[in-house]
Amino acid sequence: MNKPLRRVAIFCGLLMLALLVRNNWIQYAQADKLRTDEENRRVAIERYASPRGDIIVDGEPITGHTATKGDFKYKRTYKDGAMWAPVTGFVSQAFGANQLESIEDGILTGNDDRLFFRNTLDMLTGKNKEGGNVVTTLSTAAQKAAYEGLKKQGAKGSVVALEPSTGKILALASYPSYDPSTIAGNSLDSDSKAWEKLQKKNNPDDPMLNRALREVYPPGSTFKVLTAAAALENGLYDDAEQKTDTPLPWTMPGTTTELKNEGNIPCENATLREALRVSCNTVFGKVGSDLGNDKMLEMAKKFGFTEEQFTPIRSSASVFSEDMAPSEVALSSIGQFNTAATPLQMAMVSAAVANNGTLMKPYMVDELQSPGLDTIEKTDPEEMSKPMSAKNAQILQSMMETVVNEGTGTNARIPGVTVGGKTGTAQHGENNSENPYAWFISYAKSGDGGSPVAVAVVIEDENAVRDDISGGGLAAPIAKSVMEAVVKGKQ
Repeated sequence: MNKPLRRVAIFCGLLMLALLVRNNWIQYAQADKLRTDEENRRVAIERYASPRGDIIVDGEPITGHTATKGDFKYKRTYKDGAMWAPVTGFVSQAFGANQLESIEDGILTGNDDRLFFRNTLDMLTGKNKEGGNVVTTLSTAAQKAAYEGLKKQGAKGSVVALEPSTGKILALASYPSYDPSTIAGNSLDSDSKAWEKLQKKNNPDDPMLNRALREVYPPGSTFKVLTAAAALENGLYDDAEQKTDTPLPWTMPGTTTELKNEGNIPCENATLREALRVSCNTVFGKVGSDLGNDKMLEMAKKFGFTEEQFTPIRSSASVFSEDMAPSEVALSSIGQFNTAATPLQMAMVSAAVANNGTLMKPYMVDELQSPGLDTIEKTDPEEMSKPMSAKNAQILQSMMETVVNEGTGTNARIPGVTVGGKTGTAQHGENNSENPYAWFISYAKSGDGGSPVAVAVVIEDENAVRDDISGGGLAAPIAKSVMEAVVKGKQ
C-alpha cells in the first residue's frame, strides 16, 4: 500500500474509532441523562403509551385511566379524587407527578427493574406492557369519615389515623383539597387553567398543600400528653394520683411573668390526672421546667420530633428546640413558644401511648404488586422507638380516658368503647392575635384491650367566633367519627 493510501486508511480508522467511542458514550455514559431530559419527548410518549397500574384501597382501585387524543395515549383518572389527593398525589401529562404517584412511578408505569422479567416475557409474547399496583394500608370508611368531617366544618384542617400496633396509616385527609383528575391531561386550556387556580398565589386556601404531612402547627395542650410521659419516665412523679408541686400562681423561672391557666380551674398542686383532665398550664409548664430542656428534648425525639418521617411520602419534621431558657422550656412543654408538630406527629404520640409505650413506624404502602398481582415487595411493621414503659403508658392511658369521660374531651365518647384523648387550643399569631387552632388527639380500645386506631385532628377556622374555638368542640367530633368507622369495621 502506498503512503497516501495508508494515511487515508489510518484517518478513516480513527474516524470509525471516534464514532464507536461516541456511540458507546451516548448509549451508556449519557443514557440516563438523555432518558430523563425534559426535552426528550419520546420518554413522555412512552410513559403514557399504556395504562398505569392502580392505587388500591380496601381491595378496590381509587385510580383509573381514560384514552386521549394526541401523542399521549392515556391519562390518569381518580375516584373521589379530592378525598384521596393527600394519599395519591397527582400524575399529569403537563405538570409531572408527586406523592405516591411519583414515588411508586416505576411500579405504576411498569418500568421498575423488578418487573424486567415480566416485561421481557410480555415482549416475546407480543403482549402490551402493563403497570403494577400499589396496595395501601388506608381504610375507605376511616378516610371518608375524616374528609367529610373536615368538609362539614368548612375550615382548613387535617386528620391522621394510625393503627398503633403496626403503624399502618388508616386515614390521611386534608381540607380544602383538589381533584387530581382536573390536571391529569396535557390540555393547554382546561388543565392549565385548573392548575393555575390551584396555585397558592391564586388561591390562598392552598388546596394542594398536604396539611396532614407538610404543615406544622403549634400543638397546644395536646403536647401535655408528651410532657406527662416525660414526668412519668423520668421519675418526677410516680403515678397519676400523686399531687404535683405546683403553686398558684406560678412564675416562670428567670422571669416575673406568671403562667396563666384558662379560667378558674383547680390547678394548685393538682395530680397529673386532674391536671390533664382540666388542662392545667401551670402544672405541665412547671413539669417541663423542672425536667429541663435536655430531658424534654430527649422525650420529644423518642416520639419522633426533630426528624422528617417517610411514609413513604415525606412528612415535615416537627419542632422542639434545644438551648432554651427555663421559661421557654415551660412554654414549649404546653405546646407553645416555637414548638410545632404535624398532625401525623401528634397521631404518633397518641398511638405510642395506646400501644403500651411502643411507637411503630408509620407507613401507607402495604405491598407492591406486579401486573399479574404477584407480590413484589411487602412492608413489615417496624418498631421506631419505645418512648415509655408499658406501666407508664397504661397510667397515661387512664389519664387520657379520664379526659374523655369527665374532662374536656367528652364529645369523643363512644358508647361501649373505651376512648382516651386530649384537647388542645393552640395560640396562633403574634400575641395570640389570630384565631387559635383546635386540636384533638385520641385512641379507641377494642373489647380485647387492644387499640385499633389512634387519631389526630387539627382545625384552622379563620371565620369562627374566637370564644367558640376549642379542640373539644371542633376537632373531637371528627375524631369520634373516624374512630367509630374503624371500630365498627373491626367488629
